[in-house]
Amino acid sequence: MSGILAVIGKGKDPQLVNELSKRMSHRGPDERDLHIMENGSIICHESLSIIDLETGKQPIQGTAKAWMIHDGEIYNYKELKETILKGHTFRTKSDSEVIVHLYEEFGYDFCNLLDGDFAFVVIDGDNYIAGRDPIGIKPLYYGLDERGRIYFSSEMKSIADQCKSFSTFPPGHYYTAKTGFVKYYQPEYEDHQNAKQSLDLDVIRETLIDATRKRLLGNVPVGVLLSGGLDSSLTSAIASRLMAENGKKLQSFSIGLDADCPDNAAARKAAAFLGTEHHEIHFSVEEGVQILEKVIYHIETYDIISVRAGVPMYLLAKAISDKGVKIILSGEGADEVFGGHLYFRNAPSTEEFQDETIERVQKLFTADLLRADKTTMAHGLEARIPFLDKDFLDATIRIKPEEKQPKTYDGIEKYILRKAFDTPENPYLPEEILWRQKEQFSDGVGYNWVDELIEYCASQVTDEQLAGASAEFPYNSPTTKEAYLYRSIFHKYYPQVSAAQTVRKWIPKWQENLDPSGRANAAHVRADVEISKAGITV
Repeated sequence: MSGILAVIGKGKDPQLVNELSKRMSHRGPDERDLHIMENGSIICHESLSIIDLETGKQPIQGTAKAWMIHDGEIYNYKELKETILKGHTFRTKSDSEVIVHLYEEFGYDFCNLLDGDFAFVVIDGDNYIAGRDPIGIKPLYYGLDERGRIYFSSEMKSIADQCKSFSTFPPGHYYTAKTGFVKYYQPEYEDHQNAKQSLDLDVIRETLIDATRKRLLGNVPVGVLLSGGLDSSLTSAIASRLMAENGKKLQSFSIGLDADCPDNAAARKAAAFLGTEHHEIHFSVEEGVQILEKVIYHIETYDIISVRAGVPMYLLAKAISDKGVKIILSGEGADEVFGGHLYFRNAPSTEEFQDETIERVQKLFTADLLRADKTTMAHGLEARIPFLDKDFLDATIRIKPEEKQPKTYDGIEKYILRKAFDTPENPYLPEEILWRQKEQFSDGVGYNWVDELIEYCASQVTDEQLAGASAEFPYNSPTTKEAYLYRSIFHKYYPQVSAAQTVRKWIPKWQENLDPSGRANAAHVRADVEISKAGITV
C-alpha cells in the first residue's frame, strides 16, 4: 500500500527526511506527504491508493493531536468502525484511520484487535508507538542515529546511511519508548504440544476461502500470481469463484523462460479450467542477469533463494503493474504450514516436523515474504497472502502433525490441503494440478534459470575472491561463487554491518545437498511419478 518513514526526535532537516522517503517512492507512486510534529519529529508517507482513493491521504490526524502513518491493509476496519470505534469521528474512508483511533481508545494495547497486514507509527506529542503485523507480511526496520533519534522505515534503504545501528522490526510486536518491544501476538500454535486438533477438511477449505475473500478488499483491479503449483492455483480457484459472484473476471499471471517451462505449462492448464484472463510472461537468462543488481537493491537481501526467485518475480510484477493491476494474490505460506517443502519428508520425528513448520512460518518474513513484498512494491503493486491469515493459521497449524506429514501419505506433501479441495462434484482444479508435485518458484520458471545463473556467477567471481571471502565479509561469509556475487552487490548498496545482519539464509534441513533448490532433494524426480499416480487413486 505504501512506504512509511518516521524520524522521532528533534533537529533532523525536513528536506533531508523528504529525500530519504523518496528512496521508497516506488512503494507509493500515487501521492507523497510529510508532517512535522510540534516536538520536531517527522513522519512521511509514500501512498499507493487502494481503498479510499479520494480522501485517504496520509499522514492522518486523529481526533486530537495524534498522527499516524500506515503501510498495509486492515481487513476488519469496517467492523471496528461500527463497533468499538462507533463514537469516533472519521476524517477519511480509509481502512488506515482506525489505527489512530484505536490508539486513542486503548493506548498501546490494541494491535491484537487488527486483522490485517500492517506496519504503522503513531506519534502523540512525546509518546509514540510502532507496530508490525503478526507474521511480517509488511516490512519494517528501526534504527538509532548518533543524536539518539529513532527511525522507523518500510525499507532499509531510507535509513541505512543515517543510523549508527539498525535492524529488522520483529513481527507480532509493538514498540514504545516506555515499554520497549512488546510481543502482542502469542498464538497457541507456537508451542508444538498444542498440536492436538482433529483433522477437519471442511474447516481447512472454509477458512482459506474466508481468508481469500478478505484479501479481495479494495477499489482497484485485482490479479493473482498463478505458477500452476498447488498453492497459487488454489488461491486462483477460490478468487475466481468469489469474483464471479460479482460478475467479475480474475486476471492471472505466470512467468517462465518459455512456454514449455514447468510453471507456464501448468498455469495454462489451471487458467483454462478456471476461465481466468491469463497473461503469460517469458524472459531470458540474459534479461534476468541484467537486472540482478537492481533486484538485490530492491529486495535488500543476499539470501540465495530470495535472489533466484526475486528476479522472475520482479519481472512479473512489472508486467502486472503495466496492466494496471494494483493488488495481487500470492501463495506463500502453504509449504510452511503444511510441511510442503520436499525436505519435510525426511523429518526424523513428528515433533521435529511440527517444530520446523512453526519455525518456518515464524521466519518467513526473512525470506519469502520479504521477496514477495519488495519485488511487487518495487512496481507499486501490493501482494496479499491468504495462507498466512491469522484465522487460517489458527485452524491449521494446530492440526495433529501426523495428519500433515508426507510420510503418512506415501510421501505426498500437503495431502490434507489437496484433499480439502478434492471435490469431484464441483472441482476447484484439474486433477493433475491439484496433485502436482512441489516446485520451488525459482525452479518452476525453467530449470535452466538456476543452472545458468550459477554458471554466470561462477564466471564473475575468481577463485582468489572466493578464497578471501571470509576476510572480506567476516559476518555470514559466502561459501560459493553465487553467494559471493550476491553479497558483493548487496555490499555495494548496503555496506553497513547492521545491513548484513538483517539477512537470514534459507537452508533446508534433513538432506545432504544444502542448496535451497527443491531439485536438490532426492525425492524430486521420484516424487513426480508417485504424486501423478496418487492423484488418480486417492
